[in-house]
Amino acid sequence: MRHLKSGKKLNRTSSHRKATLQSLASNLIEHKRIKTTTAKAKALRPYAEKLISKARHALVNEQNGSLADGQTIDIHTRRIVARELKRKDILQELFDSIAPVVAEREGGYTRIIKLGARRGDSAEVALIELVDWSNPQEGGANKSKKKKSTTAKVAPAVTEAAEDKTAKVEEEPSLAEDAVETAEEVTETITEATADVVEDVKETAEEVVEEVKEKAAEVVEEVKEKVEEVVEEIKEDNEEASDTSEENNDDSKEEKKD
Repeated sequence: MRHLKSGKKLNRTSSHRKATLQSLASNLIEHKRIKTTTAKAKALRPYAEKLISKARHALVNEQNGSLADGQTIDIHTRRIVARELKRKDILQELFDSIAPVVAEREGGYTRIIKLGARRGDSAEVALIELVDWSNPQEGGANKSKKKKSTTAKVAPAVTEAAEDKTAKVEEEPSLAEDAVETAEEVTETITEATADVVEDVKETAEEVVEEVKEKAAEVVEEVKEKVEEVVEEIKEDNEEASDTSEENNDDSKEEKKD
């Protein structure tokens, strides 16, 4: 029973689950948005927001000068966060780039956008991103719309040809992006399956070793009991033989007297 057990297992052991969350948090801080399964996104959200909150509080304390011993940098908080984020560049990005932007935001640093089921294993996929960072593709789309509107005023025929070309050019990167995403999903699925297989094999091996130990203990116990029984029988035979020899000696003595 999972009474008072918060969080999802994600089909992993404790150490593997922690490593997964650390890797996802590092990628989220580096790229500001990542695509993963909905279950992982929901598990990542509180984990990542706690790290961002620590960086935000550290920045506020540094700005207010409320650190002990005249320190200008909250070293203690940085060390706590560094235990979770192993890469120095990610740690610097969090404290130097993200913390100043979210300094006035008290929580709710991320959002989850569900994208539906992916091809292959039909797993529910979601996009988790930092709310203070806009999509860079949206800016490109706005610029292209402005260019199209200006060219439409000059020459409608030229704009139609330009639209066809831009549509073809936009389709090619989208296909490349789909291929890259599919490859990443396949790699992630293979990694998860490999970790699960290794864990199952490890558990099975431990169970087999445990069974062999139990059977060996039982065999040793049985052999010990049999040895004790044989020793008892030998003792009894020796006692009977000694009694018989004593009786024979007594009989021989009586015959001699007669």
